[in-house]
Amino acid sequence: MIAVDNLKMQFGSEEILKGISTVFEQGKTNLIIGQSGSGKSVLLKCLIGLLKPVGGIISYHNKPTDQMNLQQQRILREEIGMLFQGGALFDSMTIEENIMFPLRMFSNQSKSKMISRVNEVLNRVNLDGVNTKYPAEISGGMQKRVSIARAIVNNPKYLFCDEPNSGLDPKTATVIDNLIQKITHENDITAIVVTHDMNSVMEIGERINFLKNGILVWKGTQEDIFKTNNQDVTDFVYSSNLFKKIRDVNKISS
Repeated sequence: MIAVDNLKMQFGSEEILKGISTVFEQGKTNLIIGQSGSGKSVLLKCLIGLLKPVGGIISYHNKPTDQMNLQQQRILREEIGMLFQGGALFDSMTIEENIMFPLRMFSNQSKSKMISRVNEVLNRVNLDGVNTKYPAEISGGMQKRVSIARAIVNNPKYLFCDEPNSGLDPKTATVIDNLIQKITHENDITAIVVTHDMNSVMEIGERINFLKNGILVWKGTQEDIFKTNNQDVTDFVYSSNLFKKIRDVNKISS
């Protein structure tokens, strides 16, 4: 579980996050949604420590990050898995070497044990036998699954995903969404997914946080999002022609 209380961030005189308070629940896929420029990625970077907020508190299981000593910070970093928007695989490394990278950084395991763990997570994302291939030799969807394998190779307690479906076709995007959710449930992870994709909201939006101009204007579940009277949320939801049609069909049937 991760909690933020009155979180604020600004660059120069520009306020990016304006006092956000929310809780990201353990064992759930927690989504951060909103239009481009709403503060989603900045919030994510604050949560994982890439940016230092100018105000507010971030707590991991009731332990504020600003009260952690260096050893506690290191342990926390080892408990975090990150799925970057572009995958961020190393082109010059094989798939096996890419996935092994966090193990080399954070563990003292023998090479044979590391390879065994690599094979476990490759099997988990349905990519057996690609160990010696390079990222350029596999498809974009396969690269994203390799990135998920790398993100979970250290058995993280927290999984952060920044636009995991970026650049993927709808079918592959659904596969990635479902894989993230399944891993979250099976391992009781606190998963936080930044997205602007309504299809992801419908697939895996167990807990949803909607940002607009750096303000948390709404939070709820995927069931709640179609019942809310919040105009900012409904404008976002029904900006897609598909969901406009769903709304119109619901109006007719009711």
